[in-house]
Order: sequence, then structure tokens, then C-alpha cells
Amino acid sequence: MELQKALLTRRTIHNYTADPIPEGAIERALEAAIRAPNHKLTNPWRFTRVGPEVRKKLTELGIELKCAKKNKFTPKFRDYLRQKYGNPAELVAVSQILNDDPFRRREDYAAAACAIQNFCLSLWGEDVGSKWSTGQMSRHESTYEMLDIDPDEEEIIAFVWVGQPEEIPDPPRDPLESVVRTTD
Repeated sequence: MELQKALLTRRTIHNYTADPIPEGAIERALEAAIRAPNHKLTNPWRFTRVGPEVRKKLTELGIELKCAKKNKFTPKFRDYLRQKYGNPAELVAVSQILNDDPFRRREDYAAAACAIQNFCLSLWGEDVGSKWSTGQMSRHESTYEMLDIDPDEEEIIAFVWVGQPEEIPDPPRDPLESVVRTTD
């Protein structure tokens, strides 16, 4: 896919089929991710490919957190969430190495966000959808334990769900002139 087209057509995918993604797509996307700009070449990102057993545990944790928050304990809602979390072919957790310097930490977060965007765009270039999410599960103590991430050393900044899109949404965007200003 041509770069400009990928940039303009990439969408957050909320619903996925159970179909597999192309062989090597994750590896190619990770290669694109680590080419993101980062000040002082700190390489502040870490990517954790979540395997099937940990993913099942994270799914159950996500269901519990979502049900408690929304006060919905119906079996139908739990089944819906189980499918939603289980259908994407892959799940990648992205964490940021924590720097003691607040300014460096902010720059590192920006670099990691660029890496996530590169990751998602690379996938989209192969017609593979993704969703960058955060939420309670990304901050929960059990998540860090399941992923073997030391919260004193790294912060989980994203879960990226990856899979074949069931549908491609087309959300409205503000017109360009509403977000760009020009100075004299």
C-alpha cells in the first residue's frame, strides 16, 4: 500500500474475524516500530507478544474489570467480551522504559507512541487491522505479573490488538482548517 494512502485510510478496528494474519506481519511491523524517531537513541520501547495462555488470563482479568466498572455481570455480556478480546489474532503489549528525568521520560513516551503508530501503519500496509488500547487492564498489578514486567522499570502504555478487520469504520474527522493555524 502506498504510504499516503495508508496514512489516510488507517482506522482503529474494533471487531475482528478469527482469520489469521499474514505470516511475518508482526515481525515486519516490529521492525517498522523500532525505526521510530527517538531522542538520543534511547530505544525506550519494549514489546511483549502475548502468548495464548497469558492472553486467556488477561481476557478474564479484562472481563472482570469491565464488568465491575459497568456493573454488568450477565453471561451474555461476558461472552461478548470474551469474543471481543479473543478474536484478534494477536495481542502485543507495549511498555516504556522509565527514566528518572521527567523531561527524558516525556520524550521517551513520545518516541514510544511513534513506534506504536509505525507498528499499526506497517500492519495496515498489509491490510491487517489494529487497535491501540489502554484502560484499567494496562495499569493493573496482575497484568504486570502476567507479562513479567517490573512496574518500577517499565510502564505499560498500550495493548495493540491485531487481526483481520470484520469491518472498517469511517469516523468523521475535523476539517484541516479547524486544527491548523498559521503565523505571520
